[in-house]
Amino acid sequence: MMRSLLLCILLALACGATAQVYTYIDAEGNRVFTDKPTSQNAERVILAPSNSVQLNAQPPTPRTSPPAVGKPAVHYQLLRILLPEPDASVHNGSGDMIVTLTSEPSLLPGHSFRVLINGEPQGAPSRSPVFALQHIDRGTHQLAAEIIDSAGLIVERTPAQPFHMHRMSLAQKRKVRPCRKDDYGVRPECPPKDKPKEKVSILPFP
Repeated sequence: MMRSLLLCILLALACGATAQVYTYIDAEGNRVFTDKPTSQNAERVILAPSNSVQLNAQPPTPRTSPPAVGKPAVHYQLLRILLPEPDASVHNGSGDMIVTLTSEPSLLPGHSFRVLINGEPQGAPSRSPVFALQHIDRGTHQLAAEIIDSAGLIVERTPAQPFHMHRMSLAQKRKVRPCRKDDYGVRPECPPKDKPKEKVSILPFP
């Protein structure tokens, strides 16, 4: 009798939350449990909620903290070559020229300016925005400027812009300013080998 009672209770629990259980006393005086009220004196049994778990339930999503926000990267609003202007013609017999830069904001601590011609750095980086370049070959060149940090990494860079270096030839310099006796061996356009030979007089007096 006790075994039948336990079996009926287990069956009732397995039926799920929607199943209903009834009990009554049969003609032989035994208590019967069933899911159908077959007897007029059957009474409904109130069952406690079961501890069933849904296997298809999604696991809770772990809450992650938002990523740490680092310091924004350094950006300059402006880096510009003031001199020479784009496509400018530079006239200098020795190929010397001045390059002037500007930036907004002003150069930050640990940063330096650098000037490049045809992609090659000219001289050492400097915190001064003025560069004096020397012996630039005649012809058209591409000029660019950079801001670099203490590790040599490029922080900002200008687009390359052309300029034209005009240098007078030695013949043109001699034409503009003829060589004098004391100029030979002093001025590049007046080499010693071009110095006229002095005339030797055979007379005892000039």
